[in-house]
Amino acid sequence: MELYRQTISELRDLLDRKEVSVKDIVSSIYQRIDAVEEKVKAFVTITEDKALKMAEDAQKKLDSTEKQSSKSLLGIPISIKDNMCTKGIRTTCSSKILYNFIPPYESTVTSRLIEQGYVLIGKTNLDEFAMGSSTENSGFHVTRNPWDLERAPGGSSGGSAAAVASDECIAALGSDTGGSIRQPASLCGVVGLKPTYGRVSRYGLVAFASSLDQIGPITKNVRDAAILMNIISGHDPFDSTSAPLPVPDFTAVIGSDIKGIRIGIPREYFIEGMDKEIDTSIKDAIRKLESLGAIPVEVSLPHTGYAVATYYVLATSEASSNLARYDGVKYGLRAEGKDLIDTYMNSRAQGFGAEVKRRIMLGTYALSSGYYEAYYRKAQQVRTLIKKDFEDVFKVVDVIVTPTSPTSAFNIGEKTADPLQMYLSDIFTISVNLAGVPGISIPCGFTSNNLPIGLQLIGKHFDEESILKLASAYEQATDWHRRRPLL
Repeated sequence: MELYRQTISELRDLLDRKEVSVKDIVSSIYQRIDAVEEKVKAFVTITEDKALKMAEDAQKKLDSTEKQSSKSLLGIPISIKDNMCTKGIRTTCSSKILYNFIPPYESTVTSRLIEQGYVLIGKTNLDEFAMGSSTENSGFHVTRNPWDLERAPGGSSGGSAAAVASDECIAALGSDTGGSIRQPASLCGVVGLKPTYGRVSRYGLVAFASSLDQIGPITKNVRDAAILMNIISGHDPFDSTSAPLPVPDFTAVIGSDIKGIRIGIPREYFIEGMDKEIDTSIKDAIRKLESLGAIPVEVSLPHTGYAVATYYVLATSEASSNLARYDGVKYGLRAEGKDLIDTYMNSRAQGFGAEVKRRIMLGTYALSSGYYEAYYRKAQQVRTLIKKDFEDVFKVVDVIVTPTSPTSAFNIGEKTADPLQMYLSDIFTISVNLAGVPGISIPCGFTSNNLPIGLQLIGKHFDEESILKLASAYEQATDWHRRRPLL
């Protein structure tokens, strides 16, 4: 049995029946990494020594207890996107400015995984500071799509999505600011869930755009996403934006009947220029949901056309502010200069890549005197309109169904010369972050080139249960999620 191909729930069952040990599972994962990582390049840091120690500790706990909950992560190998702080383990954000940064504290999400007894396989590659849609903006190396090594895995959580798709871990955590979990999940043929803003603590997540960032799971199936959501969700006193709401058992809805659920089909998401194979797959998926009892309703989100522009004013403004802390003084890269200002300038010039510099300049311009009202404030007003669009639609439907990405995985280098084309890769995902609602991407087909296609399901605020229920029903009625790339 190839243990690296299993899901969280399958491994939980094997461990509880004492058919395998945690060390067997972890060894299987590292054998897989040895076989394919040179091609995929999903990781920035591989933590094998740490993982073996964690595996040993997990096995001791397993041996001393009768049986674990089916939702437990004890002994399960998981990878973490390299913008979440891991105490004593290098955390780089795939940026040269943080090349040797070792956090003195643990993020809340990884603390919760540690309490569960998970095994950290490694820290995954990303677009530098999570700014990008292809993982080509990493300060270290380009991650490749396991389905076609000449293509991008999407971004910014491309390393996490590629690691899950290529079975280099059982599951992973990513972060999503404008689609950075859902878009790479779509392009890599796995499940990616962006929770409601405030559902999961951001404490220890290195900030890109604080009003948009949210941590979520990337997994091989919907049940595993629900298992991870049970553990990472919940109020955190260290994060003032964390919602003080009870966490439901997200796994309870897996396999539930979806008869009578109203699904909104927004006309603005089925646009000219969208890949025909994607259009066909999404419409087939809607028909499948209808055959399972869902009721399709045509709806409108009229301000969708303003989402990309709004996002790139707000996100870059927040990035400009958040990244001011990287000045070469307290931590991170320090380049020498003839005085303090020169040190600042040299450190930032040498430490940041081109895309990060571009976004800092865009954000600084939008916030500058004389332009703040015209750009930043106007963008905030449009954001309110986009949020209201969703609120209005959710008065008549339960879940919104859209494509995740307008294209399948694109060639490496295809969009790097044209930032605007790259920014449009997130055209179907950005509105979800602006509105703060939850969204999930699940596999729903393949192109004629054998590239995955993703279906996006969008829910009401703090109603991850509805999108998980719908996603689970679709997944159980199809077998797209069972396909694996040949590496």
